[in-house]
Parts: sequence; C-alpha cells; structure tokens
Amino acid sequence: MNALFHHDTVVAVLGSGSRGNCTYIGDGRRGVLVDCGLSTRQITRRMADVGLEGAPIDAVFVTHEHADHVAAAGVLDRALFKRTGARVPFYMTHGTARGLNPKVRPTRIEELRAGSTVALGPLRISAHAVPHDTREPVGFAVQTPGARVGVITDLGRSTRLVEQVLSTLDVAVLEFNHDPQMLRDGPYPWQLKQRIRSPHGHLSNEQAAGLLTRGVSERLRHVVLPQLAPFFAATGATSSSVVTILAWWSWWLWDWMSVLSLLSCSRNARTRSFWYSFSTPGVK
Repeated sequence: MNALFHHDTVVAVLGSGSRGNCTYIGDGRRGVLVDCGLSTRQITRRMADVGLEGAPIDAVFVTHEHADHVAAAGVLDRALFKRTGARVPFYMTHGTARGLNPKVRPTRIEELRAGSTVALGPLRISAHAVPHDTREPVGFAVQTPGARVGVITDLGRSTRLVEQVLSTLDVAVLEFNHDPQMLRDGPYPWQLKQRIRSPHGHLSNEQAAGLLTRGVSERLRHVVLPQLAPFFAATGATSSSVVTILAWWSWWLWDWMSVLSLLSCSRNARTRSFWYSFSTPGVK
C-alpha cells in the first residue's frame, strides 16, 4: 500500500479557479471529492499524478451549480459506475439541484441542507451556508479520524458562521482572488468586476485577512491558498496583509501552522495539482 494512505488524512487540491474546482479529501479507506468542475479525464490524471490513482471516491459534494464546480458531474458519474458497479451519490442542496444544467446532471442526487452532516464510514461531512450568487450555495468541512478539513471557496464576504467553521478546522483550503484596486484597474469587463467584488462574489485579499483574524484558532495547522487569479499573480498582488496575519499566528503557535500556496510550493508542475498528507494523532 502506498504510504500516502497509511492512516493519513490526504488533501489534494486538483484544480481551482474559473477553469475548474475539485478537491480530494480522504484517509486511504474512504474519500470524497468536493466539487467536480474539471473534466473527468483531468480529475483522473491529476489524482494519478499525485499518487492517488485508484483512491476511493465514495461521494461527490457539490458546493453550487456554477459550471466550474460541477461540469464533470454527468461524465464522472458514469465513469465511477463503470469503475465500481454502483452509483456514487452526489450530495448538494435542493437549490443547487434545481439549478443544475440538465446536461451534467448525475444519476444519484442526494439532497442536503446547510447545517446537516453526512456520515460515510469514518468520515463526517458537514455543510454550512455561504454567501455566493447562486440558488443555495454551501461550503463543506470533512472530519476524518485524523483531522478536520474545510473547503472555503466562492464567498463574497465573511460571516460569523464561516468564521465559526474556520475556528474548528485543522486544515483550511481558502480562496481569495483579488486586490480591489487592481481589480478596478484590471482588464476584466466592468460587469464581471462588479460581480467579483459584490457581497455574493469572491473574497478580496483584505477580506480574507479579516476572516483569518476573526476565525483562526490554535487548532488550525495548515492553510492552502489555491486560487490566485493569473493576472494578479503575474503582477505580484498576493496580499501582504494575509501573509502578515498568517506569519503572526504561525509564530504565536510556535510554528505549528504552515501556509501552502499552489503558486509557490508542493505541487505537481504539469497539472497544477497539490497534495499533502499528514497524521495528527489525538485530534478529536
């Protein structure tokens, strides 16, 4: 057995951003995908590239109906059925299910509500409401035997609920993707700029720093920053405020926290996928 799966929690950010979002979380015996916005071929290839070929996919949890989060659902459903002989459940809210493009609709949809928890063997997957411009978006936190992992993406502002969820995490995958001034001066159409910066769009660098300031706890050990828009990354616009907050907490927690970015460390250069595995005995 690959050592990657030996009683470890595995977090693999396979894709992020407008080209497709998908994160794998598992412990070697069970595993789930959060979103499936990449093509099925890309999901399969990127999992193989980071040592996850053949890893269990027991369910897919969809945050909302935008194509970059769910485009592969139909094809992935058929591929997993061919592989396992069973229909893998796709969990999503009623609003998300209603908003799905019929062309990507999977066979087995299991509806859930914000505030509910799904049990899959030793995994516990909890849904929480987030502010985004879709029918009924949610974020997910996955409790494995070794750690609690949260995927916090596509929210236009921080909320007390999101901050509360963040305070319970050992690992946070956190999306923020723009500097307000650079967004205003950048090349995007005005309508898109307004959508990005709206309270139901996407977090700015400063908003992410505020979320971390209010929500980070001694429990948080690892922060993954998966989405830095190409234009802003190319111009060096990674938020100094976010880095300052995380550096301060890392020092205060005696270097227990690590900050990991897709653009600068531990990733597969060809696929831009990222994986991290760890054991955290004693974490409840």
